[in-house]
Amino acid sequence: MHFTIPPAVQKFLDDLDKKLHEPNVFTDALNTIETSVGIKRLHLVVGMILIHALYLVIGYAAELLCNTIGFLYPAYMSIKAVESAPKEDDTHWLTYWIIFALFNVFDFFSSTVTKYFPVYWLVKCAFLLWLYLPMTMGAQKVYQNFVKPFMLKHQSTIDKRFGSLAAEHVVGSTDNTAEKEFEQHVKPN
Repeated sequence: MHFTIPPAVQKFLDDLDKKLHEPNVFTDALNTIETSVGIKRLHLVVGMILIHALYLVIGYAAELLCNTIGFLYPAYMSIKAVESAPKEDDTHWLTYWIIFALFNVFDFFSSTVTKYFPVYWLVKCAFLLWLYLPMTMGAQKVYQNFVKPFMLKHQSTIDKRFGSLAAEHVVGSTDNTAEKEFEQHVKPN
């Protein structure tokens, strides 16, 4: 029986293999492992991806793994973007965080969703990777096609609602009740 890899998958694997041979700390570690165990680094990485994918479907802490994958690299890159001069990378990461936050709000319902859709964490993780990976720039696509049109259509309504909430908060806090209660609990008798 002969198995043929689809061209899109083969291209992805070829691109990944090239990336895994570029000099950096990660690929240096992979080289050491590859040399010591005799398994190609591409196979090691694909194996790790498959193990993580399986864990995202059946693992106990799949939500934690998914959100960690969706947080660590983007947080690191966001810090680098803030410290760099170009504005484009700031926009990319800010856009990513808007979508990431939106999905985390929907995660409130995840226990119900995973009962009927057990691959939810795997799909969410793949989506988050698609959003932030430089080769896909999915966050920009989602922002341009969904978030921006929604905001342009509803911005005045949202501004009015947030404005009224802010006004209620300012008016409601002028009597300093919360500050007085805080002082009563903090002051020594």
